[in-house]
Amino acid sequence: MNQQRPEYLGPALIGGVLAGFLSGIPYLNCLCCLWIIGGAILAAHTLVKRTDVTLTAGDGAIVGALTGIVAAVVDALMDIPLRAYNLEFARRLMEGLADLLDEMPAGWENWFDRGSEGLSAGMFLLGLFLSAVVFSILGVLGGIIGISLFGRKSAPPSPSAPPPPGTADAL
Repeated sequence: MNQQRPEYLGPALIGGVLAGFLSGIPYLNCLCCLWIIGGAILAAHTLVKRTDVTLTAGDGAIVGALTGIVAAVVDALMDIPLRAYNLEFARRLMEGLADLLDEMPAGWENWFDRGSEGLSAGMFLLGLFLSAVVFSILGVLGGIIGISLFGRKSAPPSPSAPPPPGTADAL
């Protein structure tokens, strides 16, 4: 039985970009886990529509893991401009509080100096790696769910030979 391997990357890109985008939007990212699972379900659905072969739970796990990796990359890229905005907002808030309050802790001006340099490459890559691991696990779950919901059922086996004599049920 020589079965053709389905193309996983296209559906994973579709589901991963959508899930990563929704996970990166502030106030919507509180549903991050559900976005990743939903994106993997979408990827599995797209995979089922694009292929003629019977898909297994393993195929759903593969497309789900790839979806999680793509979503982690998109989420990390969306986080770069948002991190700079949040840092500047916090700096302005503290300066406003300093004007209103008589006493601020000593050295409060230096709290933001380390963060204002930007995100270091090492921390960015570590965060990306951890997100990719967690998102891949959630993607595997979503891919398996998607294949179980939308996957084609294999056709019942066709009788190629009649049953051997003496096995017929007699009443």
